[in-house]
Amino acid sequence: MKLKKDFIVHETKDETMVVATGKAKFSGLVRGNKMLGEILSLMKKDTTEAEVVRAMRAKFDAPEGKIEADVHKTVTELRRIGAIED
Repeated sequence: MKLKKDFIVHETKDETMVVATGKAKFSGLVRGNKMLGEILSLMKKDTTEAEVVRAMRAKFDAPEGKIEADVHKTVTELRRIGAIED
């Protein structure tokens, strides 16, 4: 899976946004924190949800299951809006 080219990632100091281009079926944007930005940066190339979780675990210290839940929620939402190509 990876982020479709029909979506642009914009990061500010404290926030990450995924913006749909005119070619995307979804019209709007998704706002999130820096963790969203990290997940999206891993999705610039073809990857799996498990690989994203492993990379996030190596970078962040979080309670057991928290990173897995956050990554799954993010991937589910990105799939829902058509932002991921499998």
